[in-house]
Amino acid sequence: MVSPLVRRKRLAAELRTLRETAGLTHEQLGRQVGMHRLKISRLETATSRPNVPDVMKLLDALGVTGDRWHTLVQVARDAGERGWWEAYGTDMGGRQQAYADLEAGASAIREYQTVVVPGLLQLPDYIQARAEQTVRMGEPMPGDLGRSVKARTARQRMLRRPEGPSYETVLEELAVRRLGAPPEVMVAQLRHLIELSTDPAARTTVRILPTEAELPGYLLARTPFSLYTFADPADPEVVAVDTETADIFLTEPDAVLRYQRLYDQLRDAALPIEDSLVFLVEAADRISSRAARTKKTRRTGKG
Repeated sequence: MVSPLVRRKRLAAELRTLRETAGLTHEQLGRQVGMHRLKISRLETATSRPNVPDVMKLLDALGVTGDRWHTLVQVARDAGERGWWEAYGTDMGGRQQAYADLEAGASAIREYQTVVVPGLLQLPDYIQARAEQTVRMGEPMPGDLGRSVKARTARQRMLRRPEGPSYETVLEELAVRRLGAPPEVMVAQLRHLIELSTDPAARTTVRILPTEAELPGYLLARTPFSLYTFADPADPEVVAVDTETADIFLTEPDAVLRYQRLYDQLRDAALPIEDSLVFLVEAADRISSRAARTKKTRRTGKG
């Protein structure tokens, strides 16, 4: 499998480089092939699905031949593909669709999360609890909540496919200790992380970054982010930066390298895998015990 989004970005970079090497503007190239300059611009910014005959015209005009011509035509075909996630329409939302697209072709995913359990590891009850909180904060759901939960679980199934990617996350202690869902849901969620981490078939690694961990140079990551690597070395690596209202997808080598180094520093400062598992077990037990005490106090009416 490949990621149509990544193939669009790869095609965009190739077409832009070819045009600039030829010393042509969008207008000049457009006149040669009978195409509006804005259409060429959208192809070079990966903001539209490529039409394969249009790409062929551009490649011919730019003097591309042989194996490179055939490779780029195939990249254009891949870039125009529609993935399984599009069947969910607005119920999945544009942000979740973009992540599903990247996951479809990834060979490895590395993720840093600050306050919530990563989406690819969330149980349905946790997903629903987080979605309901979003609605309470006044942000409308992109579509039907039930369908949105199913879409997230479908992403998780695709991650577990036989040829799927490896997955590693560095998870801040706060995401484990602070309740992001009702206690019983949070306990089940943490135990799910333990199960995934101990199941070789899941290809999942969870590392906990304690609050007291000392990072080199007192470095602090400002936002959650994910790194995507692909089997074809010609496909660009992608960084997805998660902000409150939107996601930013970066493919520029310098930006990707910066986030790779940041992730490596965070991972090196995190607990080893076995210690992270112990941390998760203790956190789940602590939340469970606290919830039981609270329930008992409410039942007896004693403060």
